[in-house]
Amino acid sequence: MTNPYAPPQAAVLDIDDPRATTMLADRATRLGAIILEGLIFMVMVYLPIIVTVGLTTMRGDGSDMNRDFSLMMVGFALAGAGLIAWSWLTIVYVNRNGQSIAKKATGIKVVRSDGSRASLGRIFWLRNVLNGVLGLIPFYVIIDALFIFSESRQCLHDKIADTIVVKA
Repeated sequence: MTNPYAPPQAAVLDIDDPRATTMLADRATRLGAIILEGLIFMVMVYLPIIVTVGLTTMRGDGSDMNRDFSLMMVGFALAGAGLIAWSWLTIVYVNRNGQSIAKKATGIKVVRSDGSRASLGRIFWLRNVLNGVLGLIPFYVIIDALFIFSESRQCLHDKIADTIVVKA
């Protein structure tokens, strides 16, 4: 016979904590991804401009202004095409699995701090746009970067967006 005064009992199944199964990305990999992302952006966007400006100034005589102008316009058009391609690839990768081009190459991705998928909007608006606006505040960028040395390895923009960077 059961005791009517006993506390209620229920069979509880263990629930996996997604944070326990995810491994945080190390600081060096995150730094490498930031550097690689900058290099990819420079090659796709700035390099066409630098090359065409270099070609027009290398001649130096200024004898054919129309040709120089046309060459520079080609450089800017290539830079615009590079920006569109970079933006499209970044949006596709971030929307698909929380990775930018460089994060995909380095094997890391952005997720919510509870381990669930981070939406494109959260990554774009909170991690990038809001962080960019806050970057106008003097020394914010340095403070943001120094937060990576906390135990959670979250920069300030990660804390704002409630995200973490994990191994993919």
